[in-house]
Amino acid sequence: MGELDPGFCRDCLTTASRRTRCEVCASPRLLRHRELETLSVAHLDCDAFYAAVEKRDNPDLRDKPVIIGGGRRGVVSTACYIARIKGVGSAMPMFKALKACPEATVIKPNMDKYSKVGREVRDIMRELTPLVEPLSIDEAFLDLSGTERLHGRAPARTLAMLASRIEREIRISVSIGLSYNKFLAKVASDLDKPRGFSVIGNLEATSFLASQPVSIIWGVGKALQRKLEKDGIRLVGDLQTADKKVLMSRYGVIGSRLYHLARGEDAREITPHGDAKSLSAETTFNEDIADPRKLEKILWTLCEKVSRRAKRSGIAGSTAVLKLRSADFRIRTRSHTLDSPTQLADVLFKAAKPMLLGETDGTRFRLIGIGISNLVSDAQAGQKNLFDPFSEKRADAELAMDKLRNRFGNETIGKGITFGDGD
Repeated sequence: MGELDPGFCRDCLTTASRRTRCEVCASPRLLRHRELETLSVAHLDCDAFYAAVEKRDNPDLRDKPVIIGGGRRGVVSTACYIARIKGVGSAMPMFKALKACPEATVIKPNMDKYSKVGREVRDIMRELTPLVEPLSIDEAFLDLSGTERLHGRAPARTLAMLASRIEREIRISVSIGLSYNKFLAKVASDLDKPRGFSVIGNLEATSFLASQPVSIIWGVGKALQRKLEKDGIRLVGDLQTADKKVLMSRYGVIGSRLYHLARGEDAREITPHGDAKSLSAETTFNEDIADPRKLEKILWTLCEKVSRRAKRSGIAGSTAVLKLRSADFRIRTRSHTLDSPTQLADVLFKAAKPMLLGETDGTRFRLIGIGISNLVSDAQAGQKNLFDPFSEKRADAELAMDKLRNRFGNETIGKGITFGDGD
C-alpha cells in the first residue's frame, strides 16, 4: 500500500500521516489501505482464546507457555503463542506437545467459562451490528454495511474500536480481517496474528490469492489438496487460469466453488444463527464510580443505546435487566418484568432506575450495563401505561426524535435525563 493511502492509528484512531508512528500516541500500529474507507465485511477471531482466558484469570501465567488440553494421552485444544513458538500446535498429541515444550503449564479445558467469555465478546459485537454470524465460540463474521451514520465513522475505525474495547473490558486480544466478502475477510484475519488487523480489497484480491497455496481456500482439506496437487494445481493462481467447466467435470460441485473463490468471488451473506435471547449495552469506567447521580446519567445513555438497537432490529423486550460490576469484580444482576414489551429508552430507564438506586449503597462500581430479555417482535411493543397518563406523549416524543436522528445523525438532538426521570 502507498503511504498516501487512507489510514489511521489503531490505538487512538488519529488519521495516519506519512510517518511510521502515530503523531499523537507514538504507536507503530498504523493501518493503511486504499479501500479502507469502503470495505465493511469483517471476520473477528480471538487470539489463542482458551489460553488467553486462563492467562487473564491467572496473571502468574502471563509470560509462561500455556497449553489447554487433556492428560498425556490427550490432545492439545489450543496453546498460547509462547508455546506455539516452541512448536506446540492445536490437535497435537499431548506427549509431543510436552516434548516440544516441557516447561509448559497444562490446563484442562473449562468450556463453561470459555462459553461465557465468548458470549460477552458476541454481545459487544452485536452492539455494533445485528449482522453477526458466529462460526465458533471464539470467532464470527460481521457485516457493518450501512453503519457509518449510526456510529459516525467508517467500519474499519469501528472495528479498531471494537478490538480495543474487547482488550480493555474482557482482557483478551482479537485479530480482525476486513474485506468485501466472507472468504477474504477470514483469510485476512489469519495474516497478522495476534492483535492483527489486515485488509484485502477488491483491487489486490486476485493477485494476492494467486501466490497462495490452494489450502487457503475454504473447503480444501488434505485429501482434496493431494488430488489437486496430483493434477498439477498447487497454487490458487493455477485455479485462476483453469476453465470452470473443466474444474466442475473433474471435481464436481466443489469445482465451481474453487473457480469463484480463486478469483475472490464469494456471494454468501452474513446470516445470524438463531434468534437473540437478549439485547444489552454496557460500559466500563476509567475510574470506579459510587455517585448514584453519575451512575444514573450513564444508565440513561445506555438505555438510549439499547433502545436504538432494538428499534433497528425490530424487537422489543419484556424484561429489563441491570448489570453492575463492583471494584472487586463481583457482578450484581437485577431484573424487572415490564407491564408490556418495550423498545423505548424512557420505559427501560424507569424500570432500571429503582434497581440501580437499590444497589447504590456506597459501593464503587467499575461497570454498568442495561438490557432487555424475553424478546418479541416490535409489533407487540407497548407504548401506553394506564398508570402513567403522560407515557404515550413521551413515547411519541421519543419516536419523533428518532426520526430526526435517523435523518440528520445521532448528535443532532439529545434528550436530557430529566425527560426519562419523573421525580
